[in-house]
This record gives sequence, structure tokens and C-alpha cells, in this order.
Amino acid sequence: MQAAELAERLEAYQAYPPQYRLAKFSGEPKYEPEARAELAISYLLHEWRGRSGRAPVRPLSRRELFELASGVADYGSGPGLVSHQSPGAWSGVVSKSGFVKFAWQPAHDDWLFALSGTTPMFLPSTGAKVTGRSVATYSRLRDGFDGSASLLTLDHGYAGFTTLPTGAVVYATSGTAYGEGHLEVRNLAMPGMPGLDGSRTYQAAEGSTTVGAGSGTTTSGPRVDELTFPRGRFRHLRMLGARPDPSYGYSLYAFEIRDGASGPDLAREVGATASASSFDAGKEPALAVDGIAASRWAVSRADRPRADSWIAVDLGSSRDVDRVTLRWESAAGRAYRVEGSVDGQQWTELAAWPRPDLTCRGGWLDIDGRAGLLVRGAANPLSVYGDTVVLSDGPAESVLVEALPGATAEELRAAAAHTTPSTQSAQVKAALTDHYLSLFNLSSDSVTTTVTIPGSSAEGIRLYQGVQTVTDSGTALLAELPAASATLAPARIVLSGGRIPVGLRAEVRDGRTVRLTGPSCRVTVSAQGRSLDVTVRAGRTTTVTVPRAAAYPLADLALARTVFPTAPLPPAMTDPGAAVDGDAGTAWSPGPEGRMVVDLGAEQHITEIRTQWRGGHTPVSQAEFSLDGRTYSGAAQLSARGVLRTDRTARYVALRVTTSATRPASLVALNIA
Repeated sequence: MQAAELAERLEAYQAYPPQYRLAKFSGEPKYEPEARAELAISYLLHEWRGRSGRAPVRPLSRRELFELASGVADYGSGPGLVSHQSPGAWSGVVSKSGFVKFAWQPAHDDWLFALSGTTPMFLPSTGAKVTGRSVATYSRLRDGFDGSASLLTLDHGYAGFTTLPTGAVVYATSGTAYGEGHLEVRNLAMPGMPGLDGSRTYQAAEGSTTVGAGSGTTTSGPRVDELTFPRGRFRHLRMLGARPDPSYGYSLYAFEIRDGASGPDLAREVGATASASSFDAGKEPALAVDGIAASRWAVSRADRPRADSWIAVDLGSSRDVDRVTLRWESAAGRAYRVEGSVDGQQWTELAAWPRPDLTCRGGWLDIDGRAGLLVRGAANPLSVYGDTVVLSDGPAESVLVEALPGATAEELRAAAAHTTPSTQSAQVKAALTDHYLSLFNLSSDSVTTTVTIPGSSAEGIRLYQGVQTVTDSGTALLAELPAASATLAPARIVLSGGRIPVGLRAEVRDGRTVRLTGPSCRVTVSAQGRSLDVTVRAGRTTTVTVPRAAAYPLADLALARTVFPTAPLPPAMTDPGAAVDGDAGTAWSPGPEGRMVVDLGAEQHITEIRTQWRGGHTPVSQAEFSLDGRTYSGAAQLSARGVLRTDRTARYVALRVTTSATRPASLVALNIA
């Protein structure tokens, strides 16, 4: 960032209490000297460069910084992180135990959403257990765009996330727990920091609300909640959690039920019993209705992160009731509902805590003019509770959310009214966001389905990889999705020019080639800013290749992939990334006995390795293969022309080079097919 912008923000940040501290939001003292050391080292590096006679460091503008930093990386199931940096946002998927979430920083505003640690984001809680993980990453060099598509198989359903080059993200879930689409908004008064002016404003179809800094904080326990509701006749009452204490879940000293403020506690009468979704040893549900102030019910340790834990009281027979009193221990529910039932099967909501500041069913929400959310297919309302947003405020349900950086309320209102893609399969969710098609298979079975994509001849018919047919309202695309997987597809080809006939069949082979069959017509075929006018004749197949357009996705499995080693490099070795950057002007110098490794991103079937060396000299080299990046096998020497034909499955491929000081070699390209 520009030095002036950084200095301006640092000064405002330092002025925020506790004054002159860098690590303001952590109670651990060790972070303050670490933060000061990082700042001091940065300053000393600038001083060293200036005094060494080198050119001074040129600060980057915000746009330059994020253009250079853009890219996608899947660090694997071990670290459990998929990271996507784009000019418009940072987004990520965290599948590490205890920290499971889908993270999003629109416009790189790290003061908008709280996303660190065990703070939930999109998923209702970070404690979900990941039993399966499917990730696809896309790079600008290989695929024509940067993006990712992830789908997690969880202990209670499926949830997926696509990240777009525009900075937008799409979240889809089969319904994993109460309160899908959970977001925590930072709300501070820190003058000089954009957005931190002491309040946040939320706007939806039904109106708007402004939450002042500090006023939106849900009170943690211990506390006493008294909830009243219209008198009704019920046998069973329960507290159904929606948001637990982030550390300890739910714990109650007492669950009291009355008819009238002065009425007796019906939960303590003869015949009344208590049950719960779970409990810790020595903290059974009966202890919440025993009248002893020091005894309590608490959820099991395993269920502490679970949002929808419950405790219920069976009064023994139906009674008139109009209020409950919940006496919480420190593990107080941050949000919950009180429900009543005659039979213990069908439940009626009686009261909720806390009461939302804003509830809407219009399907969109503008957060302080900084982020826009579109909610598709939800039966539950969207609610704002102080600094907490819940996009599906109710029982677990399948829902899809499009999250857009910087969208205005007017843009969101218009987008909510647009026709959205639909699928024949109930297990597949689809979204069309910034002309990128997101597909999520939220099931354990592979699915072949037709996706109906809206479009019109007037705006140009956008075509996606695969086979699709023009309809009177857009196209019908045949999609094949493996079990529990997601994909992100750009519009590869655009058809325009007059009326495009219904029934025209298009098979997009790659980013520049499409096969057209069907009714006779004259169309313009466009790809990557280049166009070609073609005539389609009935009964014939017309193959169109747009000149000078790239055939994305390119076949080279190594292109733009992560490589090792990184800094510091061995003596005489240069950055091995130069061998997979697609630039003929750069090359990797291995140095003596150099070795590089390329991470293909996932296990791939490999049939050929081809090397291209600078200066006509092809050194002796051999390839090795690994599934985990730790154990390598199958060492095989490349031919004198630098080629190896093989039949292997691997995620990691190592190239070991034998060179000498008299005949140094430089690798221009490492191609893997």
C-alpha cells in the first residue's frame, strides 16, 4: 500500500484503546513484542536497502499489490486450507478440525467480518467434522481465470464454496445445522479507519436498521432471560439452541415454566421430567429442574460447538403456560428459541432470544454498503441480531448464497428479481454469478443433470464447457458431477447476431472451439474478445475455432502449479517457478545436482513428461513420483531429448538434474500431460 495510506491507518489504529498497542484484540502478552518486532524489521529492511546504495523501495498502490498477489492455492487436507487472493477480495476454505469455515474478505476489508479462530463464517459453527473434501482450483494461465470450487462432506450434511476472480463467492449447503449463513460483523469506533465510524447499517427489502458499536453485542452469561408469549396449552417445552457460547456451548442452572408471573414453576411439579440432546457427566438435564441453584445441565463436551443442542421439559400433561425463565451459567446461549408441543413431535415457536434488529424475506441484504448478500431458495427468514447476520434463521435447510463485494442495495434488489439457474436434480445447486456458473453436488452419488441457464439473444447467449441446447429462455446444459463435488465454469463462448434459433445445439470443446448443429442460422461466435461470423446449415455440423483465442483449459498439468523449493534456495539455483510459468523468456537454473518438485494440486494420471532446455543442451535428468509429497518412488530417466513416457498416478512430480559447472543448464519449460 502507499506509505501515506499505511501511515494514516497506523496512526488511527494506535489511537484506539488500549493506546499505543499493536496487538489490541488478544489477551496474550506475547503478541505485542512480536507485532512490534515485525514492524521494526520492516523498517530496518527499508533502511538497509537505502544505505546499501540500492534503489529505494517503491510502495505499491492497493490495485498493484493485489494484482501481484492474486492467485489460488490448495494447501491440501493436512493444513486444511484453500486460499484465493483476487483484486476484489480474499476468500478461503478452512477444513482444519475445530476451525471449519468458509472465509470471505470483500475488498480486502479485514475490519468488516470477524473470521479468525473459532468464529463461525457461513457455516453455523466451526466445530463440524469434515469426513470428505473435494477441491478444484483454476489458474489464469491454465484455465483463463483464477478461481476455486470446494465441497466438504460434514457429519451433518454437505457444504460448498466457489470463489470467483471478481471477488464474489457462492455458498451452498444441504442444511448442516440451525442458522446457516452465519456472519459476524466488526463494529467499532476507530476514527480514520474506513468503515469503523461507530455503527453499521443493514438494508433489506423490508427496510433498514443501524446498529451502534457495542450495542449489538450479545450478552454472555451468567444471566437470566425471561421470555413471555401468548398463553397456550402445551405438555412439552424446550429450549432449542441457535448459537452457543463459542467455548462451552449451553449450560442452564434452571429451566422454569409458569402461567402468569406469580404462578408456580410447573417444571418442578410432580410428574415433570427433563431430557436433552446431550449432557456432560454429572450435569444431567434433571439438574435444571431440581430447584437447586448450584446444580446445572450442560451439553456434552463433544457437542459444545453444536448450534442446535436442546433441553426439553415434559410437564406430564398439557398445561396453560405463558412464560419461561432460563437461568444461564457462563456457557449462556447467544441465540435460541423456546418452542412448545402437545405431543413432543410437532413444535411451535413461542419466543426467540435475542429479538432480531432486522428480519427479511426479500432474499437480499446490504451490509453497510460494503458487501451484498443474495439468498436463494430459503424458507427461513434472513435476520440481523446486532453484529450477527444469519442468512437462514431457522432449522437446517438447503440454501444457496451469493456474496458480492460492494454491491449497492439497488443492484441487490434487481439481482434478487432475476431468473436463476435451475437443475433437474434436487441434489444439485446452481448459481450464475458475474457470468460464472457454480454447480454443487450435495450428495454422495454422482449426478448427471440438465441445468437450465437464463439468457437471451439480445444480450448474447453464453456457452459453457460441454453440450448445451438453446431454449426460448436461454440454454439447457448437460452437466456431470462426481459425488460430493463442486465446479466453477466461465462462459467460454458467446453467440450473438440477430435471432439465435431454439434447438441450436452447441458443444464447447475448449476456450476457442465450438461445434454447432441444428436449425440453419447466421451467428457471430466470440471468445476472449475475438469474433468470427459463421453460417450453420441444418443437418450439418459446423466446427468453429476462433482465431488467436487460447484453447482453455490447457492440457499441461504443471502449468502455473506450486513448485518447490521456495526461498531460501540452494546455491546456484534460481526460482523453479520459472519452469512452469508459461513464459519462454524465463528459465530455472538448477545448479549442481538440482531438484525441483511440482504439486499438481490433486492426484493425476500422468502419461508424459517433456522438458525444454535453453541453449540446446539437455542434461541428464530423472523423474520421481509421490502421492503425499514425502515418499517418492518410480525414478525413471528422461531420454536424451528430455522426454519420458510413463503410466503413473501422482500428485507430486520431482525432476532431478545432473549438471556440471562447465555445462550449466536452464529449464525453460516442464510440461506434464
